[in-house]
Amino acid sequence: MKSRSWLLHLLIFCLSIFEFGVAALAENSSDEAPVRIVQLIQGNQFKRMYPDALTGLLESVSAQTTLNVDPDPLVIESFDDPSIFKHPFIYINYSDRQDWQLTESEKQALKRYIERGGFIFIDAGISASFLGTQNARSQGQSFAEWRVRPDLAELFKEIVPETSFRPLPRSHGLFRSFHVGLPDSSLLPDTVREFVVNEKWPQGSYSSMGLDVDGRLAVLAMPVIAMGWGRTEVGKWTRSIGFRIRESAEGLSDRLSEAYASGEPFEVTREDGRTDIIYTQNQAMASWVQEAGGDWRVFQYHYSQEISDYAHIFYTQLGVNIVVYAFTH
Repeated sequence: MKSRSWLLHLLIFCLSIFEFGVAALAENSSDEAPVRIVQLIQGNQFKRMYPDALTGLLESVSAQTTLNVDPDPLVIESFDDPSIFKHPFIYINYSDRQDWQLTESEKQALKRYIERGGFIFIDAGISASFLGTQNARSQGQSFAEWRVRPDLAELFKEIVPETSFRPLPRSHGLFRSFHVGLPDSSLLPDTVREFVVNEKWPQGSYSSMGLDVDGRLAVLAMPVIAMGWGRTEVGKWTRSIGFRIRESAEGLSDRLSEAYASGEPFEVTREDGRTDIIYTQNQAMASWVQEAGGDWRVFQYHYSQEISDYAHIFYTQLGVNIVVYAFTH
C-alpha cells in the first residue's frame, strides 16, 4: 500500500480541465481547500441506504492518501441540480433514488456532465436477480455478476448511445490506483482464504461494469460495497459481514443435479459472458450453482470477526481506489 505524493497536484490539474473547475478552484484559492463529492439522495434522507458510509469512506481517503477531501458530501435530490458542474464526482447508491425514470432535463444534465469530464459511481448498480428487489435483502449481500441493472443499461444507452457498459478487466488501473492487491490474506481463516484469494477478489479486483466515454471511464457500477465503509462514533464498524463461498466435493455434481430446490433458479452473467444457474432455498438464499463449465458447487456461508474485519478493510481499500482513480484519470 503506497502513498502517491504527487496525487494532490495531479488532482488539481484534473479538476482544472473539468467544466467550471477553474472557477471553483479560484473561489477556494487555497491549494488546501478540500474537494467535495456530490451524493444524490432522492426523498427522505433519513431512509437512505448506509447513511454513514460515504462519510466513513471519505475520512479514510483523507487519512490514507494526500487527497484533501471534504468528509461531508454535497447532497442533491436531482441530477439537474446545477451544482453538479462544480464537482467532478457523483456518488449514488442505486436504492437512494426512488426510480430511474429520469426527466428530460436530468438526462440532458447527465449527458453534459459526462461529456465535460464528470465521473459517476453507482453503488449497487449491479445486483443479481436472485437477491430480490427489496433493499434490505438486495443490499444486505453482494454477488459477483457482470451485468448492470436493466434500467441503468437502458437509461445510459439513451444518454450516451454511442457506447455501453462493459466488464472492467481484472487488470484495470482502478484496482491498483492506490492500494495494490488484497489485504494480508493471512488475516483470513483457512476455511475461506483460498476462495477469497483465487476466486472472490483475485488481485484485489471486484466485479465491475464501466461506461467509457472518449477513452475514459465515465460511469462505474458495482455490487454494493458501501456496507463496508460505515463506522460508529467510537470507530467500530457499523455492521457485520460474512462470506459466501463455493465448495465442491467428490460426487457432489451428481447429487446436486438431482436435488430439489424450493426456490426458482436464476441466471447470472459470468465475467467471461457465459451463464451460471443459481438454485435457491428459503426466500432467495443461494444454495448451489450449476456453473457454465458443467460443474456443480454448493454455497457455504461463513461468519466470524476475522472475516468481517477483512471485508471492511477490502471494501474500504476498494472505495479509496475508486476515489483516487476518478480524480487522477
